[in-house]
Amino acid sequence: MARKTSKKAAKVAKKAAAKRIAAKTAKPRKPLPKSPSGVVLLSGGNPQIAKAYGDAPVQAYIAAMPGWKSDVGRRLDALITRTVPHVYKAVKWNSPLYGIEGEGWFLGIHCFNKYVKLAFFRGASLNPVPPGTSKQKEVRYLDIREDDQIDEAQLAQWVKQASQMPGEKM
Repeated sequence: MARKTSKKAAKVAKKAAAKRIAAKTAKPRKPLPKSPSGVVLLSGGNPQIAKAYGDAPVQAYIAAMPGWKSDVGRRLDALITRTVPHVYKAVKWNSPLYGIEGEGWFLGIHCFNKYVKLAFFRGASLNPVPPGTSKQKEVRYLDIREDDQIDEAQLAQWVKQASQMPGEKM
């Protein structure tokens, strides 16, 4: 029995030594980039905003969106708020969500390197259906790139339709 224990102890000691050596030789991690407002930007320039409910965290997310994406974020937020005046807002999973309080979320926004993605959680039921498909049957996307012209009338129509459907409980 003692022999088994000593083999096990030697194995554990060997692993610990390997970890210490790896820690000493590992390259230091680069700090994550930050937005002009000092918010950490995750992959694709997506702002890292703590989970919170209300307009303030959504506005903090929009302010931290890099470059041209912040202007798009402000336009989208204004259009959504105009179209659905009683919209409920939150930031969850580092993405602004829009919904109807007590009924769930109908729309999310997320930053990527070259575009801003709008996710309509019941988008397959919208008329016309937004162009971007998803692995999830009901979800449809609209990607907005820097030089894209936003069809605000069509977008407002989608937002209005989406707000009237049962939302996602997240």
